[in-house]
Amino acid sequence: MVTVFRLAGMRFVIYTDDHEPAHVHVYGDGEVRVDIVTLTALSNRGMSKRDLGRALQAAASGKMD
Repeated sequence: MVTVFRLAGMRFVIYTDDHEPAHVHVYGDGEVRVDIVTLTALSNRGMSKRDLGRALQAAASGKMD
């Protein structure tokens, strides 16, 4: 597990031995998995729409590089 970024109380994590497609887990108040190629949410477990938007925006802006 590697925490690659923190933003607004959210932690962006990549598990190196995780399954396809390539994605990042975002933990905050809930969890969302974001596909890092298509920049879409693969799953959402309790994250608010506001935080989901922030997570997708951070992934799209390349903040995780």
